[in-house]
Amino acid sequence: MSRPDFRQLVPAYVQSFEAYYPSRPDPELMRMYGVDHLHRLNNNENAMGPPPEVHEIVSGFPPDNVPVYPNGDSFYLRLKLAEKFGKSDDQFLVGNGSCEVISSVIKAFCEEGDNIVTADKTFAVYEWVAEFSGIRAQLIPLKDNGFDPEGMLAAMDERTKILFVCNPNNPTGTYWSRETMIRFLDAVNGRAVVVMDEAYFEYVERDDYPDGMELLETYPNLIVFRTFSKMYALAALRIGYLCGSPEIVDVVRRTHVVYSVNTLAQRAAAAALSNDGSFIQATRQTVREAKELLCPMFDELGLEYLCNEGNYAMVKVPMSDTLMYRKLMKKGVMVRTMTGFRFPNWIRVSLVGRPVMEDFCQAFREVLGHGR
Repeated sequence: MSRPDFRQLVPAYVQSFEAYYPSRPDPELMRMYGVDHLHRLNNNENAMGPPPEVHEIVSGFPPDNVPVYPNGDSFYLRLKLAEKFGKSDDQFLVGNGSCEVISSVIKAFCEEGDNIVTADKTFAVYEWVAEFSGIRAQLIPLKDNGFDPEGMLAAMDERTKILFVCNPNNPTGTYWSRETMIRFLDAVNGRAVVVMDEAYFEYVERDDYPDGMELLETYPNLIVFRTFSKMYALAALRIGYLCGSPEIVDVVRRTHVVYSVNTLAQRAAAAALSNDGSFIQATRQTVREAKELLCPMFDELGLEYLCNEGNYAMVKVPMSDTLMYRKLMKKGVMVRTMTGFRFPNWIRVSLVGRPVMEDFCQAFREVLGHGR
């Protein structure tokens, strides 16, 4: 029997796509780089760990629950979300991280020949999911490192179905004010679905920062994304959600995979929401202290950097970002290279507790020949 050429079965838009290869597990990386520790500053994780209410859920998870399928649509968690935000439970859809809900929304509204509009330097999954689904992604250049509302509106055509706005933007940390967001939504005027990705919502303390949950009451074409991975530190459990009008969520639900969110994730997320807010305040304080440490160092070294909203900062380094990554890895510090985000020679650093930030600063200085 001849060997079949399965590539003939692959759509052209998939053939042209490059696979994304995640980094190896930490023990493998530590062995490769010959280090006995590894500070993970590459994925904007909350190193404080989840709120104390989650510890009890995780440590007490009954093994008898393991062979039982989870609730297929996160029923109790949706009730908890509805209670917290003053909405109905049918306005929420829970997914296996934000990547799954992005995919569900694109599948729900887009077909061959349609397009989405977003920025060229933002969370790449909007573009990836669209492109490997055969949907064209129109990428609008950032303006002053932020999303360009006029550029996005000008790019809309009769086949534009979704506009993705990452607010605040990952990786630049810039955000649209409430005034800018309302002006944008008014200009869209219901011609397309607008997704506000608020993955870092809980980190923003600015008075003019818009709350997507409030805007939902006025704009029925709006969908809000939030996650438990960033502030609530449930990244390993992979759980996020969207909120919209019952009508728009009903449409997205038709393309959404059920049973994709495991039982432990559902219970841990509900427990995280029950925290009185003290965890969020403590995390914000940690991020503020990290900024106070890093920004003066970047200034002293004369480096260009972006340190806005969110629990991350970016800095342009005087060498390739991949070389900087390797040099820092040899000192037990892992950062994110940003060429893949179309920021060549930049690295992104998660903002965590002071001891780890001090280790980063020391390693960073040593790599640049400014060690103390």
